[in-house]
Amino acid sequence: MEFVVHDTIPLGNNFARYLIHNDGVGGRVLVVDDEPIVREVLARYLERAGFDVDQAVDGQRAIDAFETSPPDLVILDLMVPKVDGLDVFAWIRERAATPVIMLTARGAEAERIAGLEFGADDYVVKPFSPREVTARVKAVLRRSGDTSATQDPIVHGDLEVDPARREVRLGGRPVPLTPKEFNLAHFLAAHPGVTFSRLELLDELWDFAFDGAPSTITVHIRRLREKIEAEPSRPRRLVTVWGTGYRFDP
Repeated sequence: MEFVVHDTIPLGNNFARYLIHNDGVGGRVLVVDDEPIVREVLARYLERAGFDVDQAVDGQRAIDAFETSPPDLVILDLMVPKVDGLDVFAWIRERAATPVIMLTARGAEAERIAGLEFGADDYVVKPFSPREVTARVKAVLRRSGDTSATQDPIVHGDLEVDPARREVRLGGRPVPLTPKEFNLAHFLAAHPGVTFSRLELLDELWDFAFDGAPSTITVHIRRLREKIEAEPSRPRRLVTVWGTGYRFDP
């Protein structure tokens, strides 16, 4: 498939404000893609933005690079040779909560849903703007590192959300969450009894909207229920408000 890079950002005002006010973010990013132009363009833009960049041409080299120098974030194409992108993602998730942004071909809806089911922090559809991807990297890193203004744990019965440690505990035991799952749990637990639409949650936790984005809220809510609800099919805390959105009941 021919790859075309667009150096434009067809997104809304919220995203534009983010670009202006989110300077100073840095870290190490691992770019995994078998297309040289994709790796080179992304590396160039990320380095200009202050990131250190490692590159991998296939899934096995991505695993080797991750083990050698664990990155702060991974940009992962799902269609890489040797080790499939989803297998690489599963390997990462078994070992770390490192944020992952997935790259998918246009129309590959099944791949995007699979990535979200695994707990991807974001996804970008090819062809894309490298400036957009760079801004998404900043957004994900800012969200995953955001400890919020209040550092006091939020306690609702046997559920405790600790923003300082970025940890959720249920009955005193830590619950393994991805960075995005923690952000969602923290935001909802901090606003008990308030109903938020999927678009409101996207605006608050993802910083900007993207194609098909509302579905990622549904996926993350389902995954969160599986981890903190006694009966995920009959949730007591993460309640669906039909026709509106979701609410946290203490």
